[in-house]
Amino acid sequence: MRIFIFLVFILALDLYSYFGLKVLLSNSQYQKIGKYTFLIFSAISYVGILFLFKYFANHPLYSTPFRNLIIGFAFAFLLFKMVFILFLFIDDAVRLLSYILNFIIHLFDKSTANSSYPDRRKFIGQIGLGIAAIPFLSMLYGSTKGKYNFKVINIKLDFANLPSAFDGLKLVHISDIHSGSFDSLEAVQRGIDLINAQNADIICFTGDLVNNDSREIEPFIQDFKALKSKYGIYSCLGNHDYGDYKHWKSKEVKQQNLETLFKHHQAMGFKLLNNSNVELTNKGEKIVILGVENWGKPPFPQHGDLDKALKNVNNADFKILLSHDPSHWDYKVLTHPTNIDLTLSGHTHGMQFGVEIPGFKWSPIKYLYPRWAGLYQEATQYLYVNRGFGFLGFPGRVGIWPEITVIELKKAIA
Repeated sequence: MRIFIFLVFILALDLYSYFGLKVLLSNSQYQKIGKYTFLIFSAISYVGILFLFKYFANHPLYSTPFRNLIIGFAFAFLLFKMVFILFLFIDDAVRLLSYILNFIIHLFDKSTANSSYPDRRKFIGQIGLGIAAIPFLSMLYGSTKGKYNFKVINIKLDFANLPSAFDGLKLVHISDIHSGSFDSLEAVQRGIDLINAQNADIICFTGDLVNNDSREIEPFIQDFKALKSKYGIYSCLGNHDYGDYKHWKSKEVKQQNLETLFKHHQAMGFKLLNNSNVELTNKGEKIVILGVENWGKPPFPQHGDLDKALKNVNNADFKILLSHDPSHWDYKVLTHPTNIDLTLSGHTHGMQFGVEIPGFKWSPIKYLYPRWAGLYQEATQYLYVNRGFGFLGFPGRVGIWPEITVIELKKAIA
């Protein structure tokens, strides 16, 4: 039923857009070109929608450039129609109101003629067409180049309780690899090389290694195994890592998939922290890296156990927590009696779509996750939400680029 409703919605968008475009191009030399281009684009977008439905039905292990491009085009054309229709709808609403007012006036003054506004409608339609082209072209860029447009973000954080031996420690944070979505080994390798170029003391990965199946990471194991850092690489699980979004033959097969994922973490040199911790020592001083399984607001699983992860950890210890879902920070970390100095999360991807310019940051995901990208602080506790290394659903990124975060920890001067 949901698929049927979605298809009816898409068809309604197509019809409304088509007739709006037809009026806009009437008596124009570009009328035929415009109509045939729209029909061709619609046909391509329906193929993309079919590929998308097949993906969610079959959950293929690997993606291809062609499939990702067609699905990306479907998303881009859908957004184009929605923006274009917004202008058509506004114009139709104004025209309807004008018609009603003219009808009422005509009742009292028979000499008043009804007015029509074809020129104005064309003008508003042209504005809508031009504005709709911006997100359309942006999403086409996002599904070809933007999804691998890796950005390095550098920040410095001061902590009064950071041991002097770890002053200046460089932590590299990545999240949401989603290996089943990748369609280019070469592009992924560029991202890995960029991570290694940061000369990390610690690398932390905060979950969603795969989309659904542990086998998705297998073509990339040797690539990620090349990651290097002084104190090692630490990871936690994300909601997609459990295989909850795929139908399995049995619970045993699903559990075997998860256990295989554990082995893949190990094969890549990732120390997986499932509700556990590890101490890093230097010159007789230590910091603690904690990791919890996924804990998110429903419908996402809540396997994370912060108390278990804090076992044998002193409150005075400097602590870094890996927790995939940033909502865990608000619901559990901030209210916990043990102070967690720095929490690293991912999960949101920044919705892979938004605007980030100096002084302004926006994405639709902010209405679901108030802490959706970047750095947040409450008293002496910090949360950093990584925008993700990979992508899911829409096979691209627009404005919210794949991220490699470099966090330098500094000893605060008293």
